[in-house]
Amino acid sequence: MKLVRYGNPGKEKPGLIDADGILRDLSGVVPDIGPAQLAPKSLAKLARVKPASLPAVRGKPRLGIPFSGASKFVAIGLNYSDHAAETGNPIPKEPIVFHKTLSSMQGGNDNVMLPKGSKKTDWEVELGIVIGTRARNVTKKDALSYVAGYCVVNDVSERHWQTERGPTWDKGKGFDTFGPIGPWLVTADEVGNPGRLDMWLDVNGQSRQRGNTKTMIFDCATLVAYVSGIFTLNPGDIITTGTPPGVGTGMKPPQFLKAGDVVTLGIHGLGEQRQLIVKYA
Repeated sequence: MKLVRYGNPGKEKPGLIDADGILRDLSGVVPDIGPAQLAPKSLAKLARVKPASLPAVRGKPRLGIPFSGASKFVAIGLNYSDHAAETGNPIPKEPIVFHKTLSSMQGGNDNVMLPKGSKKTDWEVELGIVIGTRARNVTKKDALSYVAGYCVVNDVSERHWQTERGPTWDKGKGFDTFGPIGPWLVTADEVGNPGRLDMWLDVNGQSRQRGNTKTMIFDCATLVAYVSGIFTLNPGDIITTGTPPGVGTGMKPPQFLKAGDVVTLGIHGLGEQRQLIVKYA
């Protein structure tokens, strides 16, 4: 299933995208796509609903974050060896774990706002893992059974704040609007193997990133198991898993985002995003 939340910010309704690409209203079936609806039994119940029985939504409403109730927005750094190389960093021996703020989360097509005085705002197409079952100290063998589904994430990053304003990455990763998610959440059963998904990102129509999740250093099962050994992952939490090469900071010379730029990105089977870059307001 492709699950969505549509409507104005703070007033989103639950929906799904049917096989013909039509947005269907789920509000008569569930109140939201939140932690309760991400549980395996709830997803199985939703899967039995016939999309044709649901009202079609007119027009093209905004698609918000496709799930609600996150308590953590976890991120993994340098998880592709060629990306580590382009940034001049060694291949990590263990996953690099940091956090993006919950206030950075927004719909996949919402505008990205440059921070005040931004110098080096960059792009990163990534695969997001959304947790459906409370996970604490889970094994790699069982890890993917705790996953509700997957989605596209743009891990927008202000490199000046990330690497030149102190030793922690969180500052450069957590600005408002720096975590576009969606357009939809695709349930794990429909995705199948998350380790073989093509991914891409363009800036103003020019190719920037091309990659595949098969080249991740630490795969999805490893990441869920590892992170769950540090802190509990709750239903609705998300792990964004790192980016392939082609980021602005790795270009020669480096290139960064400015107001008026348009970033488009996607992952095979998980949909596409489009963000207009706007000035700080």
